[in-house]
Amino acid sequence: MKSVDKMARLFVCAAQKDEVGREVAKALKGELKKQGLKTVLVGGEKRKVRVQTCNCLDLCKSCKKGPGAALIVYPDGVAYGNVRPRDAAEIVHEHLGEGRVVERLRPD
Repeated sequence: MKSVDKMARLFVCAAQKDEVGREVAKALKGELKKQGLKTVLVGGEKRKVRVQTCNCLDLCKSCKKGPGAALIVYPDGVAYGNVRPRDAAEIVHEHLGEGRVVERLRPD
């Protein structure tokens, strides 16, 4: 079994009343494939990237209010709020591809 440390994970909250969290997760998976970033270099080490839906991330009160979902990038510990499917391409390219946090999606 591979070590969890050898993976990067995007945990997407799917606890909303609508399906936006699941839609965000699906969009992220599609962008990882489209942009060729299912594996990324972190600290000189290759890591597979996985998208995982989960229950509450306890970010509702601190994240931007809106129709999007919260997500956390592990092991970076970066949280994003109010993420919509249309934001997936930017998160994958900027955060995973370039190593830059997408500030406009950071929780307040």
